[in-house]
Amino acid sequence: MKNVTDSFVSLGHWPSAGSFGVNTDILATNPINLSVVLGVLIFFGKGVLSDLLDNRKERILNTIRNSEELRGGAIERLEKARARLRKGEMEADQFRVNGYSEIEREKLNLINSTYKILEQLENYKNETIYFEQQRAINQVRQRVFQQALQGALGTLNSSLNNELHLRTISANIGLFGVMKEITD
Repeated sequence: MKNVTDSFVSLGHWPSAGSFGVNTDILATNPINLSVVLGVLIFFGKGVLSDLLDNRKERILNTIRNSEELRGGAIERLEKARARLRKGEMEADQFRVNGYSEIEREKLNLINSTYKILEQLENYKNETIYFEQQRAINQVRQRVFQQALQGALGTLNSSLNNELHLRTISANIGLFGVMKEITD
């Protein structure tokens, strides 16, 4: 620091010569040149540097504001998406529960209808068996009646001779005559 102050002090001691010269003392001239350049830069560059820093500060603040707005929008969209997801999950759970309930209800309906169909089939089977039994009984009756009739006709034909036959016919004609008189 002493060299810098000494160099300013020593400026006044330089003889004014009529010629221009170069000072080759590096230690004495560099601090002076640097201080002059820095002084000029600070004096003239202060406004430019201040403007550049202010512009940079405004861009950074605008970027931060935009980022905050985008972040807020993203958070809002995320919350909406989460709400839709929760709603979708609730609907899926509801569909699942309703589906299981519907499956159980359909299963019970199917079981009940199957039991009804089986009951109807059992009734049809019993009616068919009863019908077949009645038909078989009627066939047996008809055969028994035919056999009895054939046996009776055979007995009648063998025991009826012409004379008995004529007497039977005469008696029947007599009965018809009596019946006719009663009705008239």
